[in-house]
Amino acid sequence: MPTGLIALAVGGFGIGLTEFLIAGLLPQVASSFAVSEAAAGWLISGYALSVAVGAIALTAATARLPRKQVLVGLVVLFVIGNLLSAIAPSYPVMLLGRIVAALCHGSFFGIGSLVARSLVAPEKKSRAVAVMFSGLTVANVLGVPFGALVGERWGWRAAFWAVTGIGLLALAGIVTLVPGWAGQAPPPAVTCHSELPPPSGLRAQIGAFRSGQVWLTLVATALSYGGMFGAFSYIAYTFTEVSGFAPADVAWLLMVYGAGLVVGNLIGGRAADRDRDRALVLALVGLTVTLAAFGLMADNATAAAILVFLMGVFGFAGVPGMITRVTDFAQGAALAASANVSASNIGNALGAWAGGLAITAGLGYTAPLYVGAAIVLTSVIVMVIAANRARSIPGTGLTAPDREDDRSRTPGS
Repeated sequence: MPTGLIALAVGGFGIGLTEFLIAGLLPQVASSFAVSEAAAGWLISGYALSVAVGAIALTAATARLPRKQVLVGLVVLFVIGNLLSAIAPSYPVMLLGRIVAALCHGSFFGIGSLVARSLVAPEKKSRAVAVMFSGLTVANVLGVPFGALVGERWGWRAAFWAVTGIGLLALAGIVTLVPGWAGQAPPPAVTCHSELPPPSGLRAQIGAFRSGQVWLTLVATALSYGGMFGAFSYIAYTFTEVSGFAPADVAWLLMVYGAGLVVGNLIGGRAADRDRDRALVLALVGLTVTLAAFGLMADNATAAAILVFLMGVFGFAGVPGMITRVTDFAQGAALAASANVSASNIGNALGAWAGGLAITAGLGYTAPLYVGAAIVLTSVIVMVIAANRARSIPGTGLTAPDREDDRSRTPGS
C-alpha cells in the first residue's frame, strides 16, 4: 500500500478525534464557559449537522478543482477550526470552531476515498479505502478516553491543541506523499490505477445521481448506519440497566465496540475486493442477526460483551464496499462519495430518533436493538435488490459496469 494512504489515514484519525473527544470534555467546557450541559451539547449536535451540510456544499463548490488541492484545503479548514476551539475566548467562538472543523469532515472522507482508490490497482480499491478509514475507526476507540485523559491532566484546550498538531502532520503528509501536484508522478509500484476520471463541473457531478444504483447504495448506507447507530445510541443504558454492568464498565465496553470497528473495516475492505455485493449482503445480514441476538441475550454480561464486539465488526465491514460501490456507479463523482457520508449521518440521526421512540413507548432498553435489527434488515432487502439489478459477476466483486471501466483504462492512467 502506498505511503500516501498513511497520510490520508492520519487525516481521518485527526478528524475522528475531533468528532469523538468532545464527549469526554463536555463537563469541563461547560464549566469553563459557564453554560448549561444542554448548551454544551450543541458542540456535538452542531458538529453532526455541519458534517451533513458541509459534505454536499463543499464538494459541490470544489467540483472543478483537482482532488489533491481540495484535500489540502479541507485539512487547512480542519486545522483552523480546531485552532479556534483551542483558543476560544467564549462559547460562541468555540461553537464556531466546531462548525468550521465539521465542514471538512464529509468532503474529506468522500474525496479522500476517491484519492485512496486512485493510488492502488483496481483489485485493491476497497482495501485502500479501508486503510484510509482505519484512522477513523482507531479514533472511535481512542477519542473519548483521549479527550478525557488529556483534559484531566492539562485542561480541555490541550486536547484541541493536540488535534491541531495532528492536523498539521496530516497536512504535511498529504502535501508530500499523495501524488497530484504538477510533475508529481504516481507511485512506481502501481501499474494500473483505479481512479475514475471525475466528471467535469457541478452539472456533471449532479448527473451522476441519475443512476438508480447510486440511490440504492445511498439508501442501503443510510439504513445500515441508522440501524447500528439507533442501537448504539442507547447502548450504555442496555449495559447498565439490562446486562448488569457498573457505569464504570461502559468505557471499556465502548473500546471493545471500537476494536470491532477496526477489525470489521479491514476485513470488509478485503472481502469487498473479492466479491463486493456478496460481502455487503453478508455484512448486513451479520449485523441484523447480531443486533437481534443482542436484544435476546442482553441480560447475560458475557454475551453482551461478545455481541457488542461483533456489532462493531459487522457494522463497519460494509463501509469500504459501500463507498467504492457508490463511486463506481457514479463514475467517480466526488459529490456522490460525499453524499454517502451525508447519508450515513442522516441514518444516524433517524436511527437514534427511532430508538428513542421505542424507549419512550415503554418497550425497555433492549428495544433499540430490535429496532436497529429491523432497520438493517430493510437495508439487506435494498442491497439484495441493488445486487440483482447490477447483475454482479460471481467471484470478482465487480459489477458489469465496473468491468467495462477497468477494460477501458490504460496502464498508468
